[in-house]
Amino acid sequence: MSIAYPNLKGIVAAVAFIVTFSGSGVAEETISGDEATLLDQLSQADPPQALRIDRELQAIWMKSGSASADLLLARGREALDVGDVETAIEHLTALTDHAPEFAEGWHARASAFFGQERYGLALADLERALALNPSQYEAIFGLGLIFEALGRPEQAYAAYSRALSIHPHHEEVTNAVNRLKPRIEGEAL
Repeated sequence: MSIAYPNLKGIVAAVAFIVTFSGSGVAEETISGDEATLLDQLSQADPPQALRIDRELQAIWMKSGSASADLLLARGREALDVGDVETAIEHLTALTDHAPEFAEGWHARASAFFGQERYGLALADLERALALNPSQYEAIFGLGLIFEALGRPEQAYAAYSRALSIHPHHEEVTNAVNRLKPRIEGEAL
């Protein structure tokens, strides 16, 4: 596989570092009390509780504190929903320019880049999103998807495992872990 991203090794290494050591980053100091409480509850919740807590966390993470930033995020997500990736990237780039400290903007744009198989750009955006919000399990899951697409199952498994440690009932992450586990455990033997 030929990848046209000259700094991909550095990006992958930096993102792997974030996945491995997220939980001790500076960004966690900015977690609100409500968010910290919800994250703690999520790690111990049963499936119905986890679904409710997940929705609450997503609602917190979707609020930037700026009406214009929230509008750009909404427009970017709407464009993604209808398959207009170029328009989504335009809105989400405007968002990351306008609100560079808003993790969800970087996460959303990473999703758009992933959809175009522009993995280097997606990884760079996820690196930024996770530097701002190391507990964003959807972004960590996205990292796993990219690592899988790049043929790096061990790193994908590590990312999925990290996401599952935060949200133990995340169905897609559980499926990914279960899919890779035999392969990873087989390589370890």
